[in-house]
Amino acid sequence: MFIIIGLGNPGAKFENTRHNAGFMALDKFAKENNFPEFKLQKKPNALVSEKENIILAKPQTFMNGSGKAVKEIIKNNPVANLIIIHDDIDLPIGKIKIVKDRGSAGHKGVESIIKNIGNDGLIRFRIGINTEQSRGSDYRTEKAKNIVLKNFSPEEQKILGEAIQKTAKALNFLLQNGLKKTMNQFNQ
Repeated sequence: MFIIIGLGNPGAKFENTRHNAGFMALDKFAKENNFPEFKLQKKPNALVSEKENIILAKPQTFMNGSGKAVKEIIKNNPVANLIIIHDDIDLPIGKIKIVKDRGSAGHKGVESIIKNIGNDGLIRFRIGINTEQSRGSDYRTEKAKNIVLKNFSPEEQKILGEAIQKTAKALNFLLQNGLKKTMNQFNQ
């Protein structure tokens, strides 16, 4: 069983913001693999789509409460592999990085998940969202909240689109070939 969680914030207001890269990648993967339409499940408060031995979920709890939804989803489903897809302010836009058993690096959604279920065996697909334009001269001095809630420029959307496509491809590769080969292939 695979459970793949895309992180983001619900609602049209946040739809194209940097923090919703996880939702975007999960939507791309679902579409390319002919998953059924996402439907709201009230107990975990998540949009869920299931096919064969794969559950896709987009928590509707807002980023900081993602762990509560993930905990509910895995409570009733035997998990062999839990994969979280999320934006990463520390990676340049267009880059993806796959990690396992790592800390949150300050990402509030990942922090919430680790707080609720731990990070033992937790696989994460990190999608870079940072650009020189979004950083200013030193992005560390700007509040991360101000950066992650910004929309992408048209040029950034093109680069992000390529990263979203690469993430969907990497997810498919992982399902067929396992984590180690996927990390070797896509962490470059």
